[in-house]
Amino acid sequence: MDRREEDENVKPVDSERPVLITGICGRLGRRVARMLHRERRVIGIDRRPFVGKPKDIVHYQVDIRRKKTRDIVRQERPAAIVHLGVMHDPRLSDSEHHAWNVAAFQRLLDDVAQYDVPKLIVLSSANVYGPRPDNAQFLSEDAPLLGAATFSTIRDLVELDMLAQSFFWKRPETQTVLFRPAHIVGPVQNAPSNYLRQSVVPTLLGFDPMIQLLHVDDLVSAILLALRADVRGVMNLAGPPPAPVSRVIELTGRARLPVPHFVFRRALERLWRFGATTFPAPELDFIRYVCMVDDSRARQALGYRPAHNLASTVRAVDDHG
Repeated sequence: MDRREEDENVKPVDSERPVLITGICGRLGRRVARMLHRERRVIGIDRRPFVGKPKDIVHYQVDIRRKKTRDIVRQERPAAIVHLGVMHDPRLSDSEHHAWNVAAFQRLLDDVAQYDVPKLIVLSSANVYGPRPDNAQFLSEDAPLLGAATFSTIRDLVELDMLAQSFFWKRPETQTVLFRPAHIVGPVQNAPSNYLRQSVVPTLLGFDPMIQLLHVDDLVSAILLALRADVRGVMNLAGPPPAPVSRVIELTGRARLPVPHFVFRRALERLWRFGATTFPAPELDFIRYVCMVDDSRARQALGYRPAHNLASTVRAVDDHG
């Protein structure tokens, strides 16, 4: 698809109606809002305060699980909803994860249908495929979602993903876009970025899988493209070409420490029990086995291209912006 064809496919959502962002006060939500408000009216829902909020953005400091969310959708009649309000804290209970990520999302889908929201963009994760020794080199959007088999905290993310897919077919009049991005890195607080920020980065002895990283600003660009384009469907997202874990760590300028798997796992389990780490032991599979995605669908449908090469993507973990 050449640039002229891409431009012909761009059909902005109704510019008279706002775009609503859930989870707007997270680092990703703030980045999306600050890019989007230059061209659209933006409103946001988040129970946290919005530090440094631009004056023209309306922030409703509301818990997305509350009935007030429905009142906001009815009152504002957004042209699109960008759902970034997914909870990833592995220390929270399964019931709290389910209430936040699944039950609240189901209510949001009901609101989208009841108030005829034309577009819905949902952020899932490539982690729903799961790192496995028998994975294909690159997984398409049709690959089974096996991430919850060994990592229980991904279970509700898989359920959210399935709800979005079901909604896609039940309500074709809403353009639903479901993104499954590779490991997001940059000035964000998540497991991949925190892993690479360690002064000495431990790895698994005998394992050096290829991994994909995605600069947070490239994810923001993909979201903006999806808002502007007449598209729907499930789309993987990746950044620059993949590289081995060892090469990624080398680009951070940090030392790495190979550790036998059983030693690393036992140490993490003990540290986790005492609250001394944010990494649950199942996270080790992401530096043990391959879980890479084919993002050709997003490239073709959106004209998406990552703007950051591998070096700038990796080094973004030390940015403070």
